[in-house]
Amino acid sequence: MTITYDDFQKVDIRVGRVVRAEPYPEARKPAIKLWVDFGPEIGEKRSSAQLTRNYTPEGLLGRLVMGVVNFPPRQIGKVMSEVLVLGVPDAEGEVVLLAPDQDVPLGGRMF
Repeated sequence: MTITYDDFQKVDIRVGRVVRAEPYPEARKPAIKLWVDFGPEIGEKRSSAQLTRNYTPEGLLGRLVMGVVNFPPRQIGKVMSEVLVLGVPDAEGEVVLLAPDQDVPLGGRMF
């Protein structure tokens, strides 16, 4: 499917920093609860992500991530997810997070 640049612009992808991460043992599939700071314009948003094969909660603290910030909130088990943290599958199909390779201001929009 082909999209236009205007379609792409509708997806608001921003850089944030993980400020809190906790195991999510109640999830159907192993997951981690995340709190991500997207800077002063957007603020802190919560999410749940199936990252347990490649990440620990402690290892995620302070890490930059990319997330879609303009999806409506979605209930995932007991967590209200407010952002979709982005990743790609590794060779085993497990999530590897997308992130800038340099330190950048929080809330910066991908274009």
